[in-house]
Amino acid sequence: MKRVIILIISFSVMLCGCNFTPDLPEITTEEYRSPYATDVNGELVPDIEDVNKSPLNPKLFAVDEKGRMFYNDPEQSLLTGIDVSVFQGDINWQAVKEDGIDFVMLRAGFRGYGSKGIMQKDEKFESNFEGAKAAGLHVGVYFYSQALNSEEAIEEAEFLLEIIDGKELDFPVAYDWEYVDNDEARTKDMTSEKITECALAFCERIKSEELKVVVYLNCELGYFEYDLKILDDYDFWLAEYDHYPSFLYEFKMWQYSTVGEVNGIDGNVDMNVSVVDYSEKVSVG
Repeated sequence: MKRVIILIISFSVMLCGCNFTPDLPEITTEEYRSPYATDVNGELVPDIEDVNKSPLNPKLFAVDEKGRMFYNDPEQSLLTGIDVSVFQGDINWQAVKEDGIDFVMLRAGFRGYGSKGIMQKDEKFESNFEGAKAAGLHVGVYFYSQALNSEEAIEEAEFLLEIIDGKELDFPVAYDWEYVDNDEARTKDMTSEKITECALAFCERIKSEELKVVVYLNCELGYFEYDLKILDDYDFWLAEYDHYPSFLYEFKMWQYSTVGEVNGIDGNVDMNVSVVDYSEKVSVG
């Protein structure tokens, strides 16, 4: 999803797959190899005990003539999806549906990255929700977080719950915390422990309303920031932009491109697949 940097940072800028140069922790567990790429810049990532590895075979992923991802195994189906916000403008949702899109993750709200950290509702959420539901798409939502602690993360969850009160969802609520490469970013000094603490607090509050929850992450967050053992009760929504996912651990949704083209949307849009049909309907309020 293309974004302008005003109050938030975009998925496409911050989540750049595994192309980064972190300070790798010392590997103290047995080195783990699989068909997936389990190294970052030539160094192995450690095997995290008690966290499920991905059962998907990267060699079975392929794209069709539209650039849409599919999986060459009749035992594993994929749902095709997009995620959108105000930055996609006015959307013809019927055209989106007719172009083969099964689900959409809508940005419901966000917290700004400046010092005040003001929370706001996405300006297009209501019209996007109504249009997507009317067209027959499965609908989930995400909140862009810049929480500093568990109290702020719960505050964000409460804000989101107010936005979706009374609305029927059939895809998950997603927690989307991202790095902001800006000296004025309120989250620039966050530790891994705090990042995990915020995700857990948000997810537990949303789960208490009997809503499905996923944690949005890229390779860097998944390998070196989030404690996946603490978050392992929740599904992961992976952002990795390649022809196959190299992330070692199990994920249920995959954002594989930021430059998708879908009828009914002007410009590029993020493309996703889900290996799970979350469409058992739930509502809030």
